[in-house]
Amino acid sequence: MTATRGGDGSRARDRNEAGRARQGRPRDALGRPLPYGSEGVEPVSEEPLPPTETLALARQLVRDGRPFTAHEVLEARWKAGPGEERDLWQGLAQLCVGLTHQARGNLTGAERLLTRGAARLDHYARRGGPTYGLDLDATIECARRL
Repeated sequence: MTATRGGDGSRARDRNEAGRARQGRPRDALGRPLPYGSEGVEPVSEEPLPPTETLALARQLVRDGRPFTAHEVLEARWKAGPGEERDLWQGLAQLCVGLTHQARGNLTGAERLLTRGAARLDHYARRGGPTYGLDLDATIECARRL
């Protein structure tokens, strides 16, 4: 992994050998970047997990106060999964970003992302795709209450 320099000489996003952005910079529990060399939370693999493992890890990360990291786990699944499941994984990732905004004190951003995520999940639920044991109705209702 390499860090590229921005036009002003600052460090830009970390990139892999193919030039794709990677998460090389340390982050706090809410996903905020920390200075290079700082001790951040343990990053998660950028490789997608199987659906049920994705859900289990995302739940645990939210319970541990790391909704931003849960979003990264869900994002990996949505990018690797079948197109017909995109609304499920993207909606769940949006809920986690909403929780991140809420924890950071950005209530407007939280409301917007929670509303968007709930709508995406509602759309997915009406189409009847696989939920991998997730109670979508309860998840949607919880997001709307928040």
